[in-house]
Amino acid sequence: MAINITGKKNGPFIVTGDLSGLKLSDADGNPYDLTGKQTVALCRCGGSVNKPFCDGTHSKIGFQAAEAAVKAQS
Repeated sequence: MAINITGKKNGPFIVTGDLSGLKLSDADGNPYDLTGKQTVALCRCGGSVNKPFCDGTHSKIGFQAAEAAVKAQS
């Protein structure tokens, strides 16, 4: 099963799928334990106290995300 990442409107990235195949590490290379998780929400507002995971802070700080992918100019 593929891993899917979806940006929620003005919220986190939602990661779903077979997370047993996902390696998520911190800046020092220490892995996060995703054992038993079927879904994780990754912060993209920068305000979470539980980084890299979302804790809902985006809704408290009024985070506004760029919701559309930017097409490359050629």
